[in-house]
Amino acid sequence: MEHFIKTFADYAWGLPLVVLLIGGGVYLLILSKFLPFRYFGHALEILRGKYDDPNDPGQISHFKALTTALSSTIGMGNIAGVAVAISVGGPGAMFWMWVSAIVGMSTKFFTSTLAIMYRGKDSTGTLQGGPMYFIVEGLGASWKPLAIMFSLFGMLGALPVVNVNQLTQAINDIVLLPNGVEVGLKSNLILAVVLVLLTSIIIAGGLRRISTATSKLVPFMVLLYFGLVLIILISNYDLVPKYFVLIFTDAFSANFYNGDAFMGGVLGALILLGIRRGAFSNEAGIGTAPMAHGAAKTDEPVREGLIAMLGPAIDTLVVCTLTALAILVTDVWETTSNNGVSLTAAAFNKVMPSYGSYLLMVCVLIFSVSSLFSYAYYGSKCMSFLFGDRKKHYYNFIYIGSIVIAATSPFSAMLNLIDGVFALMAIPTMLATLILAPKVVLEMKAYFIKIKEN
Repeated sequence: MEHFIKTFADYAWGLPLVVLLIGGGVYLLILSKFLPFRYFGHALEILRGKYDDPNDPGQISHFKALTTALSSTIGMGNIAGVAVAISVGGPGAMFWMWVSAIVGMSTKFFTSTLAIMYRGKDSTGTLQGGPMYFIVEGLGASWKPLAIMFSLFGMLGALPVVNVNQLTQAINDIVLLPNGVEVGLKSNLILAVVLVLLTSIIIAGGLRRISTATSKLVPFMVLLYFGLVLIILISNYDLVPKYFVLIFTDAFSANFYNGDAFMGGVLGALILLGIRRGAFSNEAGIGTAPMAHGAAKTDEPVREGLIAMLGPAIDTLVVCTLTALAILVTDVWETTSNNGVSLTAAAFNKVMPSYGSYLLMVCVLIFSVSSLFSYAYYGSKCMSFLFGDRKKHYYNFIYIGSIVIAATSPFSAMLNLIDGVFALMAIPTMLATLILAPKVVLEMKAYFIKIKEN
């Protein structure tokens, strides 16, 4: 089964998808005349609440929409995903993750603007946004099979299997094993039950409880993680410039590490690895974030698009870069055989012996738990689109069951499963976005004329 899942993921992440994601993102970047970089300051003003209107349609504020989206992207992709990329592809993989993020800022602007422009109504008449809605509302009923495709794979892509798997591994490696506790199926099942109980309490409250929880957790976890990595970088300040430069030079060397002869020497494989891990980290073009941003209280689609584009900048350009530099300057990527969250833990423990890994454990716990909340919302929203709002709660049973499976399964199988499903979610999201992009440009021009007049 593990071999089958890996084959599926590798096949899904072929050249056509890379062209669709990166080529499509570059096209959107040019079409928008590099808007993400020109209006970054305006996006921050919106985030601070300068343009908030409680009477606008929607369910949650701009800030809560961003933190709900970030709670799913700032997670194991930043800690375990970066570690996987470096352990397999070396420092150069980080460069291609940066490329993915820069292009992804434009992609997220377009997809999240569309999520507001073409909001639809669920079976109860509540306004909803997301790829499945902007496909049907923007392209017409004849395109509904594409919306169904997104929703079906979205239910699978929203399963928290990677986060739960790596949280379990972190607790085992950092807390249980060093204290002489026997680790196995029994201990993993106990952890799974605790996560099930915690997740059930939050997701039972719906989007408002989820967004409230994430709006408190996300800012705290980013600041905590930033502070801890800063300690590592200051302790190795003389090595930071060397490895920062190495990220650029190694990006074009195509040298794969860990003795992977099949991948070695193939520059295209290194680029693919970076883009694949970048997509797992910031989810630009996949279609999850527009589901959160589509619930924002606003009648200005462009505003929510500008908020959404901040996601890849925070997630990949900042948090992932911090993780990469921590792993590189401590040299654990070359001196240990660890992978995933264990590799990042080794970096923390090298600079902060005995307590560094425990501090990372706090970050991992917050990252993982906040992700559990937002992914549950995404999956239930996909089920609601397919089967009606009254039946969306059935998704919670599937979701909870996946927590138990993830806690007792190999990491590589869980990572490849989500990789493959994300690829299939990106196809309908990107196709619809590219077709509807000219309408976003018209909306964008009208919005900025209005801003200048005011």
